Amino acid sequence: MAQLEIRGLYKAFGAVKVAQDLNLTVERGDALGIIGPNGAGKTTFFNMIAGDMPSDAGAISFNGVDVTRWKARRRARAGVARTFQVPQAFSGMTVFENVMVGAIFAGGQPQRKARTTSSGILEQTNLDRFANTQAGSLTLLNRKRLELARALSTAPQLLLLDEIAGGLTDAECSELVETVNRINAGGVTVIWIEHVLHALVSSVRRLAVLNGGQFIRQGEPREVMDSADVREIYLGVEPETTHGVSA
Repeated sequence: MAQLEIRGLYKAFGAVKVAQDLNLTVERGDALGIIGPNGAGKTTFFNMIAGDMPSDAGAISFNGVDVTRWKARRRARAGVARTFQVPQAFSGMTVFENVMVGAIFAGGQPQRKARTTSSGILEQTNLDRFANTQAGSLTLLNRKRLELARALSTAPQLLLLDEIAGGLTDAECSELVETVNRINAGGVTVIWIEHVLHALVSSVRRLAVLNGGQFIRQGEPREVMDSADVREIYLGVEPETTHGVSA
């Protein structure tokens, strides 16, 4: 049984169709990357999976249960977590307090367990030395780390990463990729939307291309990146120049 099954997902804002008959199957423990030009419908797709936005049609199944009409909080309790393009941390709270909030209110953990969970997650995401630092004073890299830590605090089975590498240096991206790879190796399924292609391709095992609200191609990352339709619609470059490109 697939962990996540999406069938016929449809969403429109007025006359603009941002999701048109989207179909996707994700197995437990998979690492899937999603790319596409701005306006392709990527974040809207995540919003529907996470329960932040209802679909107009179609169905979403998680661990064999139809969650199509579930609210975001219920999906979080079931094991679906996400990050946002713009970090959503509480800037006036400490790093530790931010993670605690996720563990208690989204993860449903009692306070004592949440403290232990939060300490472990801060170490996992290299934020332990910033535990008592106010979130609003963090660097971009550490805000991205905190966004990831907050998602992990809910003990997810499925982790949705929305452009978490954006704005980072190559060295910072490499460090982030290592962290994501460890999380995935620990059994958490990862779906990652990203424009920093070298980070994405070095981490995921499958790649899907979203354009005009539709998946136009899915497969092994290098094969997808080298395909003519992806070069024409998304990259606009020849295949030998796609590797390592940040778009």
